[in-house]
Amino acid sequence: MKNFSNRYIFLYSAALVAVCAVLLSVVAMSLRDRQRQNVAREQKQMILRAVGVDVPTAEVDRTYAAMVTDSLVGDNQPIYLYHKDGKTGSVIPLRGRGLWGAIWAYVALDEDFRIVGAVFDHASETPGLGGEITTDKFRNRFVGKRITDDDGHLMPVSVKKHANPSSAYEVDAITGGTLTSNGVSEMFGTGFAPYKDYIERRAAL
Repeated sequence: MKNFSNRYIFLYSAALVAVCAVLLSVVAMSLRDRQRQNVAREQKQMILRAVGVDVPTAEVDRTYAAMVTDSLVGDNQPIYLYHKDGKTGSVIPLRGRGLWGAIWAYVALDEDFRIVGAVFDHASETPGLGGEITTDKFRNRFVGKRITDDDGHLMPVSVKKHANPSSAYEVDAITGGTLTSNGVSEMFGTGFAPYKDYIERRAAL
Protein backbone atom coordinates (compact mmCIF):
# COMPACT_ATOMS: atom_id res chain seq x y z
CA MET A 1 0.00 0.00 0.00
CA LYS A 2 1.34 3.40 -0.97
CA ASN A 3 2.03 5.75 1.92
CA PHE A 4 1.26 9.44 1.48
CA SER A 5 3.25 12.08 3.30
CA ASN A 6 1.61 14.45 5.73
CA ARG A 7 2.39 17.30 3.33
CA TYR A 8 0.56 15.55 0.49
CA ILE A 9 -2.46 14.82 2.68
CA PHE A 10 -2.55 18.45 3.84
CA LEU A 11 -2.33 19.86 0.30
CA TYR A 12 -4.92 17.40 -1.00
CA SER A 13 -7.31 18.26 1.83
CA ALA A 14 -6.78 21.99 1.30
CA ALA A 15 -7.46 21.65 -2.43
CA LEU A 16 -10.60 19.62 -1.76
CA VAL A 17 -11.88 22.21 0.71
CA ALA A 18 -11.17 25.01 -1.79
CA VAL A 19 -13.03 23.22 -4.59
CA CYS A 20 -16.01 22.57 -2.29
CA ALA A 21 -16.01 26.21 -1.18
CA VAL A 22 -16.06 27.41 -4.80
CA LEU A 23 -18.89 25.04 -5.69
CA LEU A 24 -20.91 26.12 -2.66
CA SER A 25 -20.35 29.78 -3.53
CA VAL A 26 -21.55 29.21 -7.09
CA VAL A 27 -24.67 27.40 -5.84
CA ALA A 28 -25.34 30.11 -3.22
CA MET A 29 -25.05 32.90 -5.79
CA SER A 30 -27.35 31.05 -8.16
CA LEU A 31 -29.93 30.52 -5.41
CA ARG A 32 -29.62 34.13 -4.28
CA ASP A 33 -30.44 35.40 -7.75
CA ARG A 34 -33.41 33.06 -7.93
CA GLN A 35 -34.60 34.16 -4.49
CA ARG A 36 -34.42 37.81 -5.56
CA GLN A 37 -36.44 37.02 -8.66
CA ASN A 38 -39.04 35.20 -6.57
CA VAL A 39 -39.29 38.09 -4.11
CA ALA A 40 -39.66 40.60 -6.96
CA ARG A 41 -42.31 38.44 -8.64
CA GLU A 42 -44.24 38.06 -5.37
CA GLN A 43 -44.22 41.84 -4.95
CA LYS A 44 -45.53 42.31 -8.48
CA GLN A 45 -48.25 39.75 -7.83
CA MET A 46 -49.37 41.59 -4.69
CA ILE A 47 -49.48 44.91 -6.57
CA LEU A 48 -51.57 43.36 -9.31
CA ARG A 49 -53.93 41.80 -6.77
CA ALA A 50 -54.34 45.21 -5.12
CA VAL A 51 -55.70 46.61 -8.39
CA GLY A 52 -57.97 43.59 -8.84
CA VAL A 53 -55.87 41.54 -11.27
CA ASP A 54 -55.15 37.95 -10.26
CA VAL A 55 -53.02 36.01 -12.73
CA PRO A 56 -50.99 32.77 -12.60
CA THR A 57 -47.37 33.15 -11.50
CA ALA A 58 -46.14 32.48 -15.04
CA GLU A 59 -48.12 35.50 -16.30
CA VAL A 60 -47.11 37.96 -13.57
CA ASP A 61 -44.09 39.57 -15.26
CA ARG A 62 -45.84 40.07 -18.60
CA THR A 63 -49.06 41.41 -17.06
CA TYR A 64 -47.18 43.70 -14.70
CA ALA A 65 -45.06 45.17 -17.51
CA ALA A 66 -48.22 45.92 -19.50
CA MET A 67 -50.14 47.54 -16.64
CA VAL A 68 -47.74 49.02 -14.08
CA THR A 69 -44.97 51.60 -14.17
CA ASP A 70 -42.52 51.82 -11.26
CA SER A 71 -41.75 55.35 -10.14
CA LEU A 72 -40.38 57.42 -7.26
CA VAL A 73 -41.88 60.46 -5.56
CA GLY A 74 -40.82 62.79 -2.78
CA ASP A 75 -37.70 61.57 -0.98
CA ASN A 76 -37.25 58.56 -3.30
CA GLN A 77 -40.44 56.88 -2.09
CA PRO A 78 -41.54 54.02 -4.38
CA ILE A 79 -44.92 54.27 -6.04
CA TYR A 80 -46.52 52.08 -8.69
CA LEU A 81 -48.68 53.74 -11.35
CA TYR A 82 -51.24 51.44 -12.93
CA HIS A 83 -53.44 51.60 -16.03
CA LYS A 84 -56.59 49.50 -16.06
CA ASP A 85 -59.79 49.69 -18.11
CA GLY A 86 -58.83 53.11 -19.42
CA LYS A 87 -58.29 54.48 -15.93
CA THR A 88 -55.11 55.30 -14.04
CA GLY A 89 -54.21 55.22 -10.39
CA SER A 90 -51.42 54.48 -7.97
CA VAL A 91 -50.38 51.72 -5.60
CA ILE A 92 -48.56 52.72 -2.45
CA PRO A 93 -46.53 50.23 -0.38
CA LEU A 94 -46.87 50.35 3.40
CA ARG A 95 -44.85 48.65 6.11
CA GLY A 96 -45.55 48.41 9.83
CA ARG A 97 -45.54 46.12 12.82
CA GLY A 98 -48.24 43.81 14.10
CA LEU A 99 -48.36 41.86 17.33
CA TRP A 100 -45.45 39.50 16.61
CA GLY A 101 -43.55 40.99 13.72
CA ALA A 102 -43.58 42.87 10.45
CA ILE A 103 -46.77 43.51 8.49
CA TRP A 104 -47.01 45.13 5.07
CA ALA A 105 -49.54 46.14 2.46
CA TYR A 106 -50.05 47.46 -1.04
CA VAL A 107 -52.93 49.92 -1.29
CA ALA A 108 -54.39 50.76 -4.71
CA LEU A 109 -55.93 54.20 -5.15
CA ASP A 110 -57.93 55.73 -7.97
CA GLU A 111 -57.35 59.26 -9.30
CA ASP A 112 -59.51 60.68 -6.49
CA PHE A 113 -57.46 58.79 -3.88
CA ARG A 114 -60.27 56.46 -3.04
CA ILE A 115 -59.14 52.93 -2.19
CA VAL A 116 -59.98 50.44 -4.93
CA GLY A 117 -58.12 47.52 -3.38
CA ALA A 118 -55.64 46.50 -0.72
CA VAL A 119 -53.49 43.44 -0.10
CA PHE A 120 -51.91 42.62 3.24
CA ASP A 121 -49.32 40.14 4.45
CA HIS A 122 -47.36 39.44 7.59
CA ALA A 123 -44.32 37.65 8.94
CA SER A 124 -45.69 35.95 12.05
CA GLU A 125 -49.20 37.00 13.09
CA THR A 126 -51.42 34.39 14.77
CA PRO A 127 -53.50 32.31 12.34
CA GLY A 128 -57.23 32.91 12.84
CA LEU A 129 -56.56 36.15 14.73
CA GLY A 130 -54.09 38.76 13.51
CA GLY A 131 -53.31 36.55 10.54
CA GLU A 132 -56.78 37.38 9.22
CA ILE A 133 -55.38 40.54 7.65
CA THR A 134 -54.55 38.43 4.58
CA THR A 135 -58.17 37.38 4.02
CA ASP A 136 -60.49 38.87 1.41
CA LYS A 137 -62.99 39.56 4.19
CA PHE A 138 -60.61 41.99 5.85
CA ARG A 139 -59.06 43.62 2.83
CA ASN A 140 -62.44 44.20 1.17
CA ARG A 141 -63.40 46.42 4.11
CA PHE A 142 -61.03 49.05 2.72
CA VAL A 143 -62.57 49.25 -0.74
CA GLY A 144 -64.31 52.58 -1.23
CA LYS A 145 -62.62 54.25 1.73
CA ARG A 146 -60.72 57.51 1.26
CA ILE A 147 -57.30 58.78 2.31
CA THR A 148 -57.99 62.49 1.73
CA ASP A 149 -60.64 64.77 3.16
CA ASP A 150 -62.93 67.03 1.15
CA ASP A 151 -60.20 69.69 0.98
CA GLY A 152 -57.64 67.28 -0.40
CA HIS A 153 -55.63 66.94 2.79
CA LEU A 154 -54.19 63.55 3.73
CA MET A 155 -56.51 61.68 6.10
CA PRO A 156 -55.60 57.98 6.28
CA VAL A 157 -58.07 55.27 7.19
CA SER A 158 -58.11 54.09 10.80
CA VAL A 159 -58.90 50.55 11.94
CA LYS A 160 -60.99 50.38 15.09
CA LYS A 161 -63.57 48.34 16.97
CA HIS A 162 -67.17 49.18 16.12
CA ALA A 163 -66.16 51.41 13.22
CA ASN A 164 -68.84 53.66 11.81
CA PRO A 165 -69.97 51.86 8.62
CA SER A 166 -70.98 55.16 7.02
CA SER A 167 -67.56 56.71 7.57
CA ALA A 168 -65.18 56.87 4.61
CA TYR A 169 -62.23 56.81 7.01
CA GLU A 170 -62.98 53.93 9.40
CA VAL A 171 -62.62 50.16 9.03
CA ASP A 172 -63.75 47.48 11.46
CA ALA A 173 -60.95 45.83 13.41
CA ILE A 174 -60.40 42.06 13.43
CA THR A 175 -62.23 40.26 16.22
CA GLY A 176 -59.57 38.85 18.54
CA GLY A 177 -56.81 40.61 16.61
CA THR A 178 -56.86 43.99 18.32
CA LEU A 179 -53.10 44.55 18.45
CA THR A 180 -52.60 43.54 14.83
CA SER A 181 -55.51 45.82 13.85
CA ASN A 182 -53.86 48.64 15.78
CA GLY A 183 -50.68 47.91 13.86
CA VAL A 184 -52.54 48.18 10.55
CA SER A 185 -54.08 51.48 11.64
CA GLU A 186 -50.68 52.85 12.65
CA MET A 187 -49.17 51.56 9.41
CA PHE A 188 -51.71 53.59 7.42
CA GLY A 189 -50.86 56.69 9.42
CA THR A 190 -47.07 56.44 9.22
CA GLY A 191 -46.94 54.71 5.84
CA PHE A 192 -48.80 57.38 3.91
CA ALA A 193 -46.96 60.26 5.65
CA PRO A 194 -43.95 60.24 3.24
CA TYR A 195 -46.41 60.57 0.34
CA LYS A 196 -48.29 63.50 1.88
CA ASP A 197 -46.95 66.20 -0.47
CA TYR A 198 -47.47 64.04 -3.55
CA ILE A 199 -51.02 63.07 -2.56
CA GLU A 200 -52.15 66.57 -1.59
CA ARG A 201 -50.59 68.10 -4.70
CA ARG A 202 -52.33 65.59 -6.95
CA ALA A 203 -55.61 65.93 -5.03
CA ALA A 204 -55.58 69.66 -5.69
CA LEU A 205 -55.49 69.23 -9.48
